[in-house]
Amino acid sequence: MLPSPAQLAALDAADPLSAARARFRLPPGIVYLDGNSLGPLPAALPDRLAQTVASEWGDGLIRSWNDAGWIDLPVLLGAAIAPIVGAEPASVVACDSVSLNLFKLASAALALRPGRRTILMEASDFPTDAYVMQGLAQLAGVTLKRVERADLAAALDGDVALLLLTHAHYVTSQVHDMEVMSATAHKAGALTLWDLSHSAGALVVNLDADGADFAVGCGYKFLNGGPGAPAFAYMARRHWDTAQPALTGWMGHAAPFDFAADYAPASGARRLLTGTPPILAMRALEAGVATFDGIDLAAAESKSRQLVHLFAAGAATLPGVTVDAPPAVRHGAHVIIRHPEARRVMTALIARGVIGDMRPPDAMRFGFPALTTRFADIGLALEAVQAVLTSGEWREERFAPKGMVS
Repeated sequence: MLPSPAQLAALDAADPLSAARARFRLPPGIVYLDGNSLGPLPAALPDRLAQTVASEWGDGLIRSWNDAGWIDLPVLLGAAIAPIVGAEPASVVACDSVSLNLFKLASAALALRPGRRTILMEASDFPTDAYVMQGLAQLAGVTLKRVERADLAAALDGDVALLLLTHAHYVTSQVHDMEVMSATAHKAGALTLWDLSHSAGALVVNLDADGADFAVGCGYKFLNGGPGAPAFAYMARRHWDTAQPALTGWMGHAAPFDFAADYAPASGARRLLTGTPPILAMRALEAGVATFDGIDLAAAESKSRQLVHLFAAGAATLPGVTVDAPPAVRHGAHVIIRHPEARRVMTALIARGVIGDMRPPDAMRFGFPALTTRFADIGLALEAVQAVLTSGEWREERFAPKGMVS
């Protein structure tokens, strides 16, 4: 049985995070359940970006590197992201992409564990993480080893330099126990690198307290920084003066404007910077991160969990689909329902104004960011799924696969 409108309305009325939705600009008539791939537009962002363009760039010109604080934006943004991921401010910087930050931090980890020749990953983690590690392994002359989740602890032998894990899995939504896995890796003499792309802004994360060595995360998903937003990188305090990534640049120099001939790394996570920061993108990410001001992340995780379970339970009653039951323990802020023609069904749903995404061959993924998703959206989405499935409209030619998978 689908949840009743009255039940969902009561949940919305009692939701302590309901006011956060006003921090975003969401199109009328749209149920947006893809914030786990691209967060919606923060309401304050257009004016902030316009001011950056017209005033800081237009009037301030090059003076704005100092007068508007452009030069410090990667560090200031990192400090703003830090409490979202449970880190001290100087341990985080906003820069580059997740892929580049993975390369930088993994190369630094290898250098910190000379003589060890293996990078260990979970076999089904997000492909780009493996692609980056394959390239680094070839360059560094080490081995990338990928094993099933259940075999990770046993695979942590004396040759593993780095354990790279995605905290919340992009399909299954399973969440690793960061404290346990970090301790297990350290006991084996390895370092840890965590990909927080589906965790930061959705789950409670405690990088410092849980013993993480390094971490990366995405700026355009739950942090709402806009398409292609800068990512962020974390380096635990104990590595501030010893970790040295293979990719270095002038913004990571201890004194970049001395223009010295030789590289000398800055202290702390600042050494992870490379080139000139993209200021317009940084200002957009700044507005996205500001949507978390005053937000209790434990309450956000709890709300997302409730949304996921309501949607999964309702979807399980619908014809022609199967539901990947959310993990019994902690899980991420999305759920998968499966249909043999998932791409057609999702295309038909999007035409009805319910936006999720799909992952081949048969997975439809629905995300439930706590700041923007109403309980009423669950009812609207389930009604649309039911209508598409029972009418068979997904078979229509207009829903035939074309273009990129979204």
